[in-house]
Amino acid sequence: MGSILYLEEFGKAFVPRKIRSGLKKYLEKAGIDEVPYKFFGALFWVTAVITYFVYVPGIYPVIKQKSIFLFFIITFLSWFLIQLLIVVLIVLAVYFYMNIMIYRRTKELEDLLPEYLSLVSTNLKGGMNFEKSLWSAIKPEFGILANEIGIVSKRVATGNDVSEALQEFADKYESPILRRSVDLIKGEIISGGSITGVIDNLVADLRKTKALKAEMSAATLTYMIFMAAIVVGIMPALFALSRQLLGIILKFGSRISTSMEQGGGGGGVMFSFTVAQIDPFHFQIFSIAAISIIAVFSSMIISTIEKGDIQGGLKFIPLFLMGSLIMYFILSVVLEALLKGIMA
Repeated sequence: MGSILYLEEFGKAFVPRKIRSGLKKYLEKAGIDEVPYKFFGALFWVTAVITYFVYVPGIYPVIKQKSIFLFFIITFLSWFLIQLLIVVLIVLAVYFYMNIMIYRRTKELEDLLPEYLSLVSTNLKGGMNFEKSLWSAIKPEFGILANEIGIVSKRVATGNDVSEALQEFADKYESPILRRSVDLIKGEIISGGSITGVIDNLVADLRKTKALKAEMSAATLTYMIFMAAIVVGIMPALFALSRQLLGIILKFGSRISTSMEQGGGGGGVMFSFTVAQIDPFHFQIFSIAAISIIAVFSSMIISTIEKGDIQGGLKFIPLFLMGSLIMYFILSVVLEALLKGIMA
């Protein structure tokens, strides 16, 4: 128990007070109610251990013969930079994961919103007031939306205005659909008009928008399949074939150069043939890097076509990346076996 408290206090020391409130709001979007200070405390010690295993075999043998002053300066700088780099990489990975969680929660909330508002409208038509209609419409199947409306109800119960509580809820997520919906409902509350009619029209518009997005996604399915086939199949095949052809050309070039030198004997020859200084291993590294970059950006393009934004297709990145690289290595082995007779 004491060690956990120690990690929490230690973690707070690494989080400036100025960013704590903003960090808390950011984590709330991902469904995390409290800032995990224990994680930041543990992160320091974990990265320190990783830095130790990098420093001892990699840097210490190189600088151990230096003077004491230079030894300590290099040790301090290298340790600080290595640990800082590891911390930055881990934080970026966590930030990437959090953005995916926030995006999924936002999309799930948008999908549940029409059904929830439809139930609110039914409650209003049954004679309930607006506040009670909101609370009565909370059902377990609404998941994230039910939790958020529960938070709104607690704020209203503690004396906040329902419009302000709904606005705080809308501002919590970067969702134009949610914000527009809340703005329409707020405007009708302030003007004293018929909220039921506004909600019914809003539900109809949200369902139409959802149906249109589904139709657009279906219409672009052919383009997505075509791009996926190019990235996972055709592109790795071309790079694998290029690698084998490079090996064949280099071997033929070497044989031609050798035969010309032997055929020349002691006399001079009219021209010389020089083999290109290209290492097939370097070309393979280039191929892997090129395939990886193309796969990542292609998955982003497909995500933009299907979902309308990049975040919706982040799950495609590892699939395209691993699929294209695995296909490249498989085709390289297959083509090498097929062209082995030519290369021999």
